[in-house]
Amino acid sequence: MIDHVSLKVRDLAASKKFYAAALAPLGYVVMMEYPGAIGLGADGKPDFWLSVTATPTPTHLAFAAKGRDVVNAFHDAALAAGGKDNGKSGLRPEYHPNYYGAFILDPDGHNIEAVTHTPG
Repeated sequence: MIDHVSLKVRDLAASKKFYAAALAPLGYVVMMEYPGAIGLGADGKPDFWLSVTATPTPTHLAFAAKGRDVVNAFHDAALAAGGKDNGKSGLRPEYHPNYYGAFILDPDGHNIEAVTHTPG
């Protein structure tokens, strides 16, 4: 089981604003802030961290969503927060019949996904 993950970003303030909005449909909020780092979480502790670097390496992260409506809300919120569409909400049967996800590129080009594996 993964306890937490850290994503390297160029502009911490811009990424904080983006992720606070984009992950709100998943229940995420900013929980901790330190110089050069911010922790977001949804279940009482930060499990997703942002930290500053001069040269972030593009990464793919997928967040679990409780249903297709939450995947759709993530995609809409991330676009409204300035993300770039990298795959609209929808079924991805090439992964498996109930794989429903949406993909966004964040301000640093990270491929961020919300996904559910439950039918309908």
